[in-house]
Amino acid sequence: MRSSKPLISTFVEYALQPVLLVTVLSLWYLNQESLTIYPLILLGVQVVLGIIEYQLPARPDWLLPAKEKTGVILLVVFIFFYSATVAAPFYASTLDPALSNLRDQLGIDLWPHEWPMIPQVILAFFMSELIWYWFHRAEHRWPIVWRLSGHGAHHAFKNLGAINYGANHPLEYFVLLVPSAIVELLFGAGAAIGGAAILLVTQASIVHSNIPTNSKVIGWLLTTNRYHIHHHSLVLEESNTNYGCAVILWDRLFGTFSDKHTEETGIGPSEPNVWNKFLMPIREPTDSQISP
Repeated sequence: MRSSKPLISTFVEYALQPVLLVTVLSLWYLNQESLTIYPLILLGVQVVLGIIEYQLPARPDWLLPAKEKTGVILLVVFIFFYSATVAAPFYASTLDPALSNLRDQLGIDLWPHEWPMIPQVILAFFMSELIWYWFHRAEHRWPIVWRLSGHGAHHAFKNLGAINYGANHPLEYFVLLVPSAIVELLFGAGAAIGGAAILLVTQASIVHSNIPTNSKVIGWLLTTNRYHIHHHSLVLEESNTNYGCAVILWDRLFGTFSDKHTEETGIGPSEPNVWNKFLMPIREPTDSQISP
């Protein structure tokens, strides 16, 4: 038992992130026609990361009591239900036809449909993250975008875990869906965007997780939780770095990359309650330290 503990810790530190990404992509590839594969993978990723967080937490003081953890889970479930019933249908009736018509009018036909599916997925993944990088950077640089998107609510949590990947303000889901929609509809990525979405959600879960992972190799291209937790820093200058939630390459190229230990996360010395998080587009907490 003593010898297995270091082996498990080493696997989690160096191999968990790439193994999890390869696994979810493989599962999606083998079940592309099944709509149930998406919630099943999402649930599976959260269960795996949640168990590891409680067995090998990077910061034991971040472990939430059962009641508080349940509250965050219920919040994320509610927001996802809202996204599926409000945000997604809204875009299906407005953004989808607009982007598709624009592609037809401009005669855009650049997508490499002749490529094997996995390279198409990887291309869609990196393109979606490039678009999100600039959206995300705008949220932190322009006060009006910060407020209208409610992005401060996502940063308001003091203790992060994998479940926090989905703890966004409902308004922000209108922003989060745009990058994938642009790649799918304007550039014509089609089915590849499904695999890219699986990778994006898995990455978002990993980078918010309270797990000791190593960034030295995979961190040249992909965001790790060390990098993303730094983005959640309570210090304004640190929070204005590492905008790539899944791909850190864009931060490296555009000069916003930072690799430092993060002392404390959140928007201020205290965490707003759920109601005040929802009110953030209208009323920012008076002790907020990272709003632009």
